[in-house]
Amino acid sequence: MSFEKLIRIPNDRIAVLIGKSGNVKSKIESACHIFLDIDGETGEVLIKSTHSVEKIEPFKAMEIVTAIGRGFSPENAMTLLKGENTLHVMDLREFAGKSNANVERIKGRIIGEGGRARRSMENLSGTHISVYGKTVSVIGDAKKLRLAVDAISSISNGSMHGTVYNKLEAANRREKEDKMKLWENQDVIY
Repeated sequence: MSFEKLIRIPNDRIAVLIGKSGNVKSKIESACHIFLDIDGETGEVLIKSTHSVEKIEPFKAMEIVTAIGRGFSPENAMTLLKGENTLHVMDLREFAGKSNANVERIKGRIIGEGGRARRSMENLSGTHISVYGKTVSVIGDAKKLRLAVDAISSISNGSMHGTVYNKLEAANRREKEDKMKLWENQDVIY
């Protein structure tokens, strides 16, 4: 059973998806065992696979293409192949309504001066975050993804950056403590 899925990405992201001399396209095709048919005019990307649909690769290819379309670098998008990483896309209009000015204000809060707020959230949550168009996208495993999405939602709803960072740091401390307890509870046999 073959797999085919059509995805549309913004035209200004087509060149990033193809890469210099087609190297990004080739990496995705070989890593996911699929074929990409890219239409530079419409921004449509057809993902084809002749492998069994039971394999995960075509679905990961969809996520990678979508991630590049949402502003991620190819390197960050390819981290979707590692472990349990997945992509989550948030529409900022959920927080801002239809007002473009509110969307831009929220984007500014998420990015921060010189990109510091976005970098801080990435570092504290262990994820990759991209702000593009009217969306914010996050790549990470389930637990880290939840932390980043909650942080972005809080900032989008008007929470202070410091409060959000403190919550992320507290979550990191709890995770470290849980890992230490795991080690403490193990019997060591010599």
